[in-house]
Amino acid sequence: MTKVILHSDGGARGNPGPAGIGVVLEIGDKKKLFKKYIGESTNNQAEYQALILGLEEAIKAKAEEVDCYLDSELVVKQLNHEYKVKNAGLASLFVKVHNLSQQFKKIKFIHVFRESNVEADKLVNEAIDKALKK
Repeated sequence: MTKVILHSDGGARGNPGPAGIGVVLEIGDKKKLFKKYIGESTNNQAEYQALILGLEEAIKAKAEEVDCYLDSELVVKQLNHEYKVKNAGLASLFVKVHNLSQQFKKIKFIHVFRESNVEADKLVNEAIDKALKK
């Protein structure tokens, strides 16, 4: 069974403001990095969009099992059905994550502190910095 470790992060400067997403996908002993500028967004929308990108890449990698590590406690608690999704802007993203998660035999959403998500956070900042320099 192919298991993937996914670290994702999203951030906006200004909330809402210029936003980026970062994903670190660990497949066995290989690591794939993804970063993208997503334009104006909120922090929470960016967190969801990062996770969506990561799950799409995990599907391409033919993963059957995924452990998703995020530093957004809100997003993790929503995905684990501990919190309701009250924001309309997040509801459609929540549904997209839910639909993608059906592609896996097993999926976990795990909250980690920012210090444990440094690489994904770095990718977010690189994506925003690059876009703002244009």
